[in-house]
Amino acid sequence: MKSLAMPAMFRLLISVLLTGGSLAAVPPADNRSDTWVATDALGRKVPIFPEVAAPRADRTVGLFYFLWHGAHIQGGPFDITKILAADPNALQKPDSPLWGPLHVPHHWGESLFGYYLTDDEGVLRKHAQMLSDAGVDVVIFDGTNQLTYRDYYRTLLRVWSDMRQLGNHTPQVAFLTPFGDPAKVIRELWRDLYSPGLHPDLWFQWAGKPLILADPELIFEREENAHQNTPAELQPGHTLGQSFTTDRSVGAVSARCPTWNTSGSAMTLTLLRGGPGGERIAAERFHDVGDHAWLRLKLNPPLPPGSYYLEASEPGGRIGWSSHREDKFAHGAAFADGDEVAGDRTLQLQFTDSDTQQILEFFTFRKPQPDYFQGPTKPDMWSWLEISPQHVFTNATGQKEQMSVGVGQNAVNGRLGSMSESGAQGRSFHDGATDPRPEAVRYGLNAAEQWERALKEDPRFIFVTGWNEWIAGRFTEFNRIQLPVMFVDQFDQEHSRDIEPMRGGHGDDYYYQFVSNVRRYKGAQSLPRLESRPIQIDGRFDDWADVQPEFRDTIGDPVRREHRGWDTNVTYRNVTGRNDIVAAKASWNKSTAWFYVRTRESITPPGGRNWMVLFLDTDADTRTGWLGYDFVINHAGAGSLERNVGGGFSWSKAGKVKWHMHGNELELAIPWQALGLKVPPAKLDFKWADNCLQARDWTDFTLNGDAAPNDRFNYRAIQTGE
Repeated sequence: MKSLAMPAMFRLLISVLLTGGSLAAVPPADNRSDTWVATDALGRKVPIFPEVAAPRADRTVGLFYFLWHGAHIQGGPFDITKILAADPNALQKPDSPLWGPLHVPHHWGESLFGYYLTDDEGVLRKHAQMLSDAGVDVVIFDGTNQLTYRDYYRTLLRVWSDMRQLGNHTPQVAFLTPFGDPAKVIRELWRDLYSPGLHPDLWFQWAGKPLILADPELIFEREENAHQNTPAELQPGHTLGQSFTTDRSVGAVSARCPTWNTSGSAMTLTLLRGGPGGERIAAERFHDVGDHAWLRLKLNPPLPPGSYYLEASEPGGRIGWSSHREDKFAHGAAFADGDEVAGDRTLQLQFTDSDTQQILEFFTFRKPQPDYFQGPTKPDMWSWLEISPQHVFTNATGQKEQMSVGVGQNAVNGRLGSMSESGAQGRSFHDGATDPRPEAVRYGLNAAEQWERALKEDPRFIFVTGWNEWIAGRFTEFNRIQLPVMFVDQFDQEHSRDIEPMRGGHGDDYYYQFVSNVRRYKGAQSLPRLESRPIQIDGRFDDWADVQPEFRDTIGDPVRREHRGWDTNVTYRNVTGRNDIVAAKASWNKSTAWFYVRTRESITPPGGRNWMVLFLDTDADTRTGWLGYDFVINHAGAGSLERNVGGGFSWSKAGKVKWHMHGNELELAIPWQALGLKVPPAKLDFKWADNCLQARDWTDFTLNGDAAPNDRFNYRAIQTGE
């Protein structure tokens, strides 16, 4: 039996059994990242419960994700920001040697992770961790340019699946297909991913099935006669028709109908067997027809091969059938009032087969709206990017199902434009204008305005654009606008829409703005209170068993990366990952604070200034200390205690702490007095970091070693009863 003849879910079951997999992955452990605290470089605090509501399981966040880094390399990287810094007038010089060739991808800036390729597994692991920590449920891959990037998405799925096998959470995946012609992409995804049943635990489900953003009416293979040079107007009491013969099964037949830009147009389409006067098979009345719309008569069950006749009758308002005076369709003829006439009428046949039927049954379809301005034209459509105020997209039951949020939009004075045009809506565009302040680009004012709109409407799904687009081709013309040098979707720091941290510029400002808004939308768990117990620093650790909570970290995330970059002469290599921190605890009484940390494997022997460092923010205030940290333990050697001096990365000796390590566990004790405290604080923020300190700034916790919790986040210990 051929596998393609089996029902989709049966083939999936067979695939899973043959590969030794399971239909449902073991649920990952909750690391409670929505309880982690953080303050960004602008002093904006990420909200926590009860500043935001308790978690809402019926709210979902999707993020636009790009797989194309490496698939379109033709030299470079060509960084527009660096090119314009070298020659501010380069936009007027299309022949400048600074530019890459016409249509070739140019980066608007540099990611914090460099000019990476999509199959860089170190970057893929970091993305999964950062997006999971942020609360992203699904990344939606860009397949709108007729490419699926199969090898790249397979690498991502494998890496993310490996992370899940370790007990981590990762986002799931879905695809945005070409707006007007999705059939090729859908069939390739069906053949290469869904039908073979690869990594089904990573398929994002919506309404009980894997989600795909595609117009289901356009997935059929089809034959079309679109030749037209005359509109045949349908008069009351008369009919127009077109015969056709097909040797394939037909699922829908369509006619293109002019209305001469009038409103209230209507007609009835009837399908007959054989020809005029034949057996009636199906009919449908169409109302409020738009000018030159294709009216589609769906056939259930599909037509078998044979000869048929499509007839238009009963006009309402002014309506007709686009036609050609000459014969253009080899498989049929035009008719008027049941008599054959010269020429042919426009006709589209949508063929159906077993694959098509299985695809239709397998997915939940949502038709993507490409337009930034129009909004939904029918139920079950979704937007990916709109100008403010964004529309609410409803489903067939009338629910507020989906809205989009964008960081920037290539919209110029109410039309689709390019990001390099004057007036494009960049990161600082809000309230109808671009904020002129030099530092405005860091605040994400455009995104903030769109988030406020989405939060007010509170749909079930918010689709955010985007994470890691980074590149755009160089053009000289777009949408009837001609300029010496143009970039449509990305241009520079202001006119771009990536949330992934950048090197320099706004750094990770947009990431924490994103985290904050996800929490405002989805809610957050309450911070757990300490359940302390007295601890003996003896290396036995059994007295930690009843201490709660256990603060968790991503498993398997110490930085280990070696992969070539966009430039074939560049290799990104980072092997600072050493001890994999997986859990931590804190306990205290009136005189002493105790801290515990556990790693995945045995902790390496102590040595240097980077070994199992504990940072303490004793006043839970990032305005004091280095990144808020007032004290550091183990930085000057195992058991050392240092106090921050002056707010920079400068430390003075403050004493020693008692500590003990055995296997993969470490514990230490610090008298409150050594921290300058007479009584325990109501709350204390802390972070463990191994082999992270390189640049001595915020990037250390993102780029090097292992930090627990990740990036700028801290664990917060709250005294019982506070």
